[in-house]
Amino acid sequence: MKKLSLTVLFATIVLGTFAQDSTGKKKEKKERKEIRRQKVNNLIRQAEEGVLVYKKHFIMGVQLRTNGYGGYLEKGKMQTNRKTNIYRLDITEIKNQKEEKSPNSSIIFGNPYVYGKLNNFYQATLGFGQQYILGQKGNKNGVAVTAVYSGGLALGLLRPYYLEVQNPNGGDNIMIKYSPKDSALFLGTTIIGGAGLGKGWNEIKAKPGGFAKVALRFDYGRFNEVVSGIEAGVSAEFYGSKIPIMFGRKEKQFFFQGYVALLFGRRK
Repeated sequence: MKKLSLTVLFATIVLGTFAQDSTGKKKEKKERKEIRRQKVNNLIRQAEEGVLVYKKHFIMGVQLRTNGYGGYLEKGKMQTNRKTNIYRLDITEIKNQKEEKSPNSSIIFGNPYVYGKLNNFYQATLGFGQQYILGQKGNKNGVAVTAVYSGGLALGLLRPYYLEVQNPNGGDNIMIKYSPKDSALFLGTTIIGGAGLGKGWNEIKAKPGGFAKVALRFDYGRFNEVVSGIEAGVSAEFYGSKIPIMFGRKEKQFFFQGYVALLFGRRK
């Protein structure tokens, strides 16, 4: 009888513990659901009010510049309701305004080429800056306007530009880059076409420098957690030595350009 009582007591304790645990899990699940619901309601309310409130953002952009093109990645961390610290990486290419593609000399063989081009010039800039909100959206269909400014390190990369030309000694065509020795061939009338993207990567020369950038960003995204917008601005880059891009053209150390970028990303 005593043994039976102990068994009943043990079963009662186990069942009670199980019931409490089950009740606790249900309560915890209900609380999580309520937190999610409040979060969604807050996002909806903020979107309706047009207020950009978040902890961090991640943005990708594609930009068209007055002297080239490129893209960038940006990570931001909000400091106040209006100010956000940003870290940004741009990968771009600068082209000389006098560049003009010529067709290859053969209907079947050869690639189009740029006559007189000495080097392809790529840039990687890594910088720190801030985004400052000038005007909130006002409503979910409005446009938020922000000022963006940054500066930091620039690394220019020069890749020799190769041409395919007729071999003056007969035989197969040859690939050459510009040099005083081969200038007559490089600038002559025996050019077949460009050598393509595969040449010159093992001969890249680095050109260190610095940059500064300022822009206005127009965010027209319908929901605050999604970044959709246009950025328009100017940037300046300075390198430690002159950059040869085209034969017979002035070599520059300082580059100033305007740009327009299409950007998209997310906020959290």
